[in-house]
Amino acid sequence: NPMAQQPLPAQVVDQLLDLLATDDSFRELFARNPEAAFERMGYPPTPGQLCRFEAERLDAMGLGDVELVETRVTRVGAEVELTHRLRERATGAERWTEPFRNYAA
Repeated sequence: NPMAQQPLPAQVVDQLLDLLATDDSFRELFARNPEAAFERMGYPPTPGQLCRFEAERLDAMGLGDVELVETRVTRVGAEVELTHRLRERATGAERWTEPFRNYAA
């Protein structure tokens, strides 16, 4: 079981505990098929969810008027590391974001 090989992020643990405490159908699903229950929670994230999360994270950084030039995705152990090359629209200057590793693979 690949999920058993890595710790769960805190927000996933909180969501899991909340669903187990409040949702009878989720609790029954979890008892029968834990992997299906995690999938229902959206964990591990799908590629589409990762793209949305990453777009929201970049927006929250307040990077200004930039365009995405390149994204590098690297596996680092059980994590995925993302770095982005951005180009400022006004000046054409390019810069890389700091690597981000808060997504489990």
